[in-house]
Amino acid sequence: MIKQMKKIGDATLYCADCKDVLPLLKDIDACVTDPPYGLSFMGKAWDYDVPGTDIWTQVHDVLKPGAHLLSFFGSRTYHRGAIPIEDAGFDIRDQLMWIYGSGFPKSHNIGKAVDKIGGESLKWFVDYVISHAEIKGISKNDLTMLFPSKNGNPTGWLWNKASGTQGLTIEQFNKIKNFLELPFETLEECRREVIGKKQSGLGSGKTYAFTDNNMNAKKQIDVTKGNSKWEGWGTALKPAHEPIVMARKPFKGSVAENVLQHGTGGINIDECRVGTDDKLSGGSGRIGGFAGKTQGGELSDYKVLGNEQGRFPANVMHDGSEEVQDIFEDKARYFYCAKANKKDRGDDNAHPTVKPTELMKYLCRLVAPKGGVIVDPFMGSGSTGKAAIAEGFGFVGIEMDEDYFEIACARIEAAHKQKSQELF
Repeated sequence: MIKQMKKIGDATLYCADCKDVLPLLKDIDACVTDPPYGLSFMGKAWDYDVPGTDIWTQVHDVLKPGAHLLSFFGSRTYHRGAIPIEDAGFDIRDQLMWIYGSGFPKSHNIGKAVDKIGGESLKWFVDYVISHAEIKGISKNDLTMLFPSKNGNPTGWLWNKASGTQGLTIEQFNKIKNFLELPFETLEECRREVIGKKQSGLGSGKTYAFTDNNMNAKKQIDVTKGNSKWEGWGTALKPAHEPIVMARKPFKGSVAENVLQHGTGGINIDECRVGTDDKLSGGSGRIGGFAGKTQGGELSDYKVLGNEQGRFPANVMHDGSEEVQDIFEDKARYFYCAKANKKDRGDDNAHPTVKPTELMKYLCRLVAPKGGVIVDPFMGSGSTGKAAIAEGFGFVGIEMDEDYFEIACARIEAAHKQKSQELF
């Protein structure tokens, strides 16, 4: 069911399930989208799974022969995202990488978790309890009676803890803590040393926790260090890239014949070159050949020519951050732009995964013919649409969430007004 439809300049926006809108479309020149990654990110219901073959088949059917599809995915679920695209009939052409330095590690601190349950052995805690009890004049017999048997007799719970044959529940710990008036609230607090402070990344639940929109939601928390052999172990790496699948709808005949008939099948190399002041030659310049021997053994003056427009675009893009600069000797060899800031996102944009407009403009230029129409079946807050309009493309956006749809409409409306002002 289509809830709303809005026309803004060359953009047509639908508030609906893409399955209801895609059958109404035809002759689309490209698809550039950022769909759900299947990670249940921030507990969002819409991110519970990646799009299936049924949706990508609909996308395939509305595209012209030779049209390209660019779709972001998460590093953990890229395979689940790419395979349905291939199964829908697309040819997988490449994998692009969007690399950034501002990812937040979502790793489980194993050392801290081990300390939270008392460590590899509770002998240290039992020794501490006995020592603390002696200072207070409490006997071991009194300690054993903290957890008597069903008959009210002393038990060996204290020595069982020391030997590691039994764990310690929160209720048991609290009973010991209150009885001995221990100077800490948890086993973890007793086990770990506070070595500093840091800002937490806790969000308000309304906006992405690590963007300019939510700086005030952070608070100071302790940084602690334990002594178990599992200290320093975790469960995940810091995320620093998002893969983008590049696929193309098959076509009959040659690429040259297809671009002449449909305007699709190629990618716009020159419009996506990376600017440089270097004198280019070889693979960096435009294709012109090489100096060497011909098949007949004669020397050829056929050679590679430089290109003043810039370097040949690569399948790597990045955010220009210091972390990325440390990886790349020369970051200027690749397209780069910063992550979306507050100005780029727009006021009251609560969408958690907004892509920078400059990145989306670059991707639109790469795969869509000039004046062509781009579809985004997972529009979100409208980053692809904003970029498409700014670059002079037509756009069809589909978003089922009403709140995100309104945000997208506002951002695309602003892009349309700005484009109109530039033209007149």
